[in-house]
Amino acid sequence: MTLFRNRMGRVLAWSMLFGLSLASPASQADETLASIASPNQQLRVSVQRADDGRLSYSVTRRGKVLIAPSRLGFLLANGPQLDGGFKLEKQTASEHDDTWEQPWGERRYVRNHYQQLRVEVVQKTPADRHLALVFRVFDDGIGFRYEFPDQAQLRNVKISDELTEFVVAPPSTAWWQQAGEVWALEYPIQRTPLAEVGMANTPLTLRTADGTHVAFHEAALVDYPSMWLRKVEGQKLRAHLTPSAVGPAVERAAPFNTPWRTLQIADNAAGLYMSDLILNLNEPNRLGDVSWVHPAKYVGVWWEMHLGKSTWSTGPNHGATTANVKRYIDFAARNGFRGVLVEGWNVGWDGNWVGSESRFSYTKPTADFDLPGLSAYAREKGVRLIGHHETGGHVANYEAEMDAGYQLYASLGIDTVKSGYVTDGGTAIFPGPDGTTHFGYTDSQEGTRHYLRAVQEAARHRIALDTHEPVKDTGLRRTYPNWLSREGARGMEYNAWGNPINGVDHEANLVFTRMLSGPFDYTPGIVSLEGVKGRPINSTLAKQLADFVVIYSPVVMAADLIENYEKYPQALQFIKDVPTDWSDTRVLNGEVGEFATIARKDRRSDNWYVGAVTDGKARTLNVALDFLDPGKTYIAEIYRDGQHADYRNAHRHDMVVEKRSVTAKSRLALHLAPGGGLAIRLTLK
Repeated sequence: MTLFRNRMGRVLAWSMLFGLSLASPASQADETLASIASPNQQLRVSVQRADDGRLSYSVTRRGKVLIAPSRLGFLLANGPQLDGGFKLEKQTASEHDDTWEQPWGERRYVRNHYQQLRVEVVQKTPADRHLALVFRVFDDGIGFRYEFPDQAQLRNVKISDELTEFVVAPPSTAWWQQAGEVWALEYPIQRTPLAEVGMANTPLTLRTADGTHVAFHEAALVDYPSMWLRKVEGQKLRAHLTPSAVGPAVERAAPFNTPWRTLQIADNAAGLYMSDLILNLNEPNRLGDVSWVHPAKYVGVWWEMHLGKSTWSTGPNHGATTANVKRYIDFAARNGFRGVLVEGWNVGWDGNWVGSESRFSYTKPTADFDLPGLSAYAREKGVRLIGHHETGGHVANYEAEMDAGYQLYASLGIDTVKSGYVTDGGTAIFPGPDGTTHFGYTDSQEGTRHYLRAVQEAARHRIALDTHEPVKDTGLRRTYPNWLSREGARGMEYNAWGNPINGVDHEANLVFTRMLSGPFDYTPGIVSLEGVKGRPINSTLAKQLADFVVIYSPVVMAADLIENYEKYPQALQFIKDVPTDWSDTRVLNGEVGEFATIARKDRRSDNWYVGAVTDGKARTLNVALDFLDPGKTYIAEIYRDGQHADYRNAHRHDMVVEKRSVTAKSRLALHLAPGGGLAIRLTLK
């Protein structure tokens, strides 16, 4: 870790320093207890206490109310609610400003600059119960959490639900997906007035009437249920904790902290994506040296199964055979892909394997799959197998065999594992006492415990994870850098068999919603542009290339069939060239659900890459290349939609590849066809 400045813990001695306003414990009812501003003074958070002792907070931006007074507190299952009757005990403020280095990511160095307000309160019930509220205010948003101190009168904390509110003041439009439903995180993004939101997952993105963009989410989700947001009335949202099947939503022993409740705030959609607030609210790397974590591209025995050309189960069409996997290994070696994913390699895929019927073995390959031999064959060619652990949502079964599965992979030199939890919402199977099991949500408290346990166990074996059907990303990749990527949204497989398939605006929605939480293993690069039975997908060929830049993941599967890549060698060339690890990222323009243009700099060279995607409308985006080094000339290799390209017709593959010389003073007019995209590789001349 590279540390430049660290000034944490400086307690402010007078009220106006750093924008802090403090009130004494004797403040009158309904008065502000304390407030604190962001380093640039644009955002201000205030904490209020009503005459009945209830606590609330509010947020102003440039003097205008953004979040009106919003309630704070908890409903407890083992005591009176923590809501009301609070008195101020102590308040302190501090400033923090440092820059830290990511081992991999969208940018190498991240500045972490905020001002912190800590408000300690006491509630008499009649025994004193203590609680602390901690607010961190950045220039690009706010994070706040509750802290339960060690105290005899509330040592075993059982939380039924949070009372945390987010009362949005200005009229707003929201982009969101429903929570608590069968498909978990895999619903299309909806656009509605904020007042029409139901029960929503996060990130939930909104644009206010004056153009301000806000994204609600959470950071550092550890040993706590995921936060859903439900509309109460008007534009008032309230936290709703994923329920537990066996008791209160949360059972914790004090002392502990809740996850951070976060608001990323920007002038525009591009500013939301440029925020590092979620990462900054997570703890630093706990694993030490993580040079064994390898961002890379891979191919896999995967898309052919979704197309029905082969099967996960054994039989005459089994995809995970020794001969078929060797074919993929040879292709990967010829084209510079580090990994080959193989699904269906192990015992357990025959019959109904989803949920209660799943009994996968994580150490026994099928009879037609030579795991040791293929691992050795791959290594000889400079390729690694990527392991696969599907659980079918049977967490109890997986936890019983997880360590043995990791040991086997480590012994064979397999250092990356894709895991899966295919099951309906609320039907995952968790272990209980005395060998019993029960159903529950994968994003409940016991679900978040399991996912983190899997990451920690994998780290002991120097294995990185790519989790599918995951708990949502909340920035824990900073603390555990072996948590490389996740799914957690509608991926490319919906374009194979979805009904309906992903909308033409899907990528432009993802950038400013799902992608605000972290990396997404979207599995792009379907150059055939076809799903099952030739069903066309909502994309041009150039857009499939753009996805490798726009949809970030440090591990990326070029998902199409070998024969399709061989049919479109120009597209394959860009896919071979584009890296997955970056030293810098710039969002050049974008609107939620409409279009986005992103530039990223390779961490291991001076090359830049640009990707742009649009919805169903043709667009011309004027982009300045002022992110390039001044005084230097670059060769721009441009992969763009051709004159006749259109996702709705037979010219979806119309793509032009051209080169031109550019500098930091150049501007490019980027034409995108309906449903189209553009990808650029910029190399020094």
